[in-house]
Amino acid sequence: MASDRRLIVNADDFGISPGVNAGIIEAHERGIVTSTSFMTRWPAAPAAAEYARAHPKFGIGLHIDLSEWICRDGNWEALYEVVSLEDAAAIEREIRQQLDAFRRLIGRDPDHLDSHQHAHRKEPVHSIARTIATELDIPLRHFSNARYCGEFYGQGGVGEPYPELIQPDALIQIIRSLPEGLTELCCHPGRGADLETMYLREREIELASLCDPAVRNAIDECEVSLCTFATSQTSN
Repeated sequence: MASDRRLIVNADDFGISPGVNAGIIEAHERGIVTSTSFMTRWPAAPAAAEYARAHPKFGIGLHIDLSEWICRDGNWEALYEVVSLEDAAAIEREIRQQLDAFRRLIGRDPDHLDSHQHAHRKEPVHSIARTIATELDIPLRHFSNARYCGEFYGQGGVGEPYPELIQPDALIQIIRSLPEGLTELCCHPGRGADLETMYLREREIELASLCDPAVRNAIDECEVSLCTFATSQTSN
C-alpha cells in the first residue's frame, strides 16, 4: 500500500532580515523547504516579496507579527510589542493591516495563517485569527487538518540550547516517524547574525540540516510527498 504521508516544510520569519531571507531561499532551492510564513513589517520584507512573486509555486502564508518575547536571566521580557496583546480592537486592526500589506507586496492572498511565537494560540488573538482564516478559507496553524510538528527546534522553554535536536540525524528521525496524512514541519533557517533574537545561532545549523542530502534521501526512502498548503490535497 502506497504511503499517504504528506509534508509541508514551512520556514517561519521570511522578511525579518536579509540573513533569514537568504537562509530560507537556500533551504527552498537546495533543501526540503516548500513553504514559508511572511512577516510584512520589516525592512527586508520587500526583498522577500520580490522572491515570492518570482516563485509562485513556493507556498507563502502570513506570519502575524504582534510581539517577540525573550528570556534574560530567567525572566521573560518583550523585545518589542506592536500592540497590546489584550486589546482586541487594536489586534484586529493590526492583523488586517498586515494582511493588506501582504496582498500589496505579494500580489495574492496568503495560503495559510500563523503567528510569531504562536501568539494566536491565546485569546483574544486566537478568535480574531480564526475569523480571518475562515474569511480567507485558509488553514490556521494548530487548528487545521495539518498536524503541526515543532520538534525541529534547537532550544528549550527558556532558551537553553539543544543543538542535537536540529542535526540531520534528528530531522531524519522526525521524517521516519511521520504519521499518515498531512504534517506541517516548522523550521527557522537563516544566514549570519543580522537579527536580535533568542534564536540565532541555531538558524545556520537548521539550514545545513535542511539541505543535507541524507535528509532528502530519507524523504524519498520513506515515500513522503513534499507539498505546500495550496497543493496538499492533490500532492499524493
